[in-house]
Amino acid sequence: MFITGAAGGIGRKLVGAFLSAGASVTAADISDHGLRDLAATHADDGLQIHALDVGSSSDCQAAIVEAGQVDILINNAGASMGLIRDDHLDRLVNLDEVTPELWDHFVATNLSGPWYLTKACVPTMRTRGWGRIINVTTSFFTMLRPMFHPYGPSKAGLEAMSAGHAGELAKDGITVNVVVPGGPTDTPMVPAVTKMARSLMIPPAAMVPPILWLCSADADAVTGNRYVAAKWDSDVSIADACAASQAPIAWPELASSPVWPGANPDKG
Repeated sequence: MFITGAAGGIGRKLVGAFLSAGASVTAADISDHGLRDLAATHADDGLQIHALDVGSSSDCQAAIVEAGQVDILINNAGASMGLIRDDHLDRLVNLDEVTPELWDHFVATNLSGPWYLTKACVPTMRTRGWGRIINVTTSFFTMLRPMFHPYGPSKAGLEAMSAGHAGELAKDGITVNVVVPGGPTDTPMVPAVTKMARSLMIPPAAMVPPILWLCSADADAVTGNRYVAAKWDSDVSIADACAASQAPIAWPELASSPVWPGANPDKG
């Protein structure tokens, strides 16, 4: 399996959980220091690490070739608003502060990178007739929030892409689902200077149970869903946990009645 953003708060929890479950894990991150620290933590677990800027299509393709057979892809890497200003949660970012270079970086990391990696992984998944793709987006509130660009729009694009890939790849035995924390999460992506109490934030470990389940044989037929990790209760049955946290990816109700000359566009 291949996990991006693996040296950060959520990524580290996912790496540890999948290694404990016996998976063969390649951890990718843009931070060499973070990867070295992660490797030292899991020195006896067979963890493979790969320094990767997901915004480069050629680097993504090379990383998947080097990793070998990738049957589970978790697109967790993300560029956060802290790249613009540490106090962005307390003093929102206005349009004048976003340069074209920043916009391009956010789109490359949060949207293009997952597409590059998905494209690189799908051929092998199709050959095997089995695959899992899990994309980490964000809350709908954050996607549409004023003065939260480019993060919100780039994650909204990833949400829409996930819906399209789920529909396209289902026939190949490849599931595509989205998992989100559900709100501000206690990771380095939330700068230390914020006035928000970290004790009230979602712990990054909350992402582990729904993602582990989605990668299990019990979820072979589960695709096209999004899960809010903060609403997943590990103390109840899977059915009840899903009922509390699951919804369709993106906004399917908005696409249910297209204006299309002659016929439904999906049926010709």
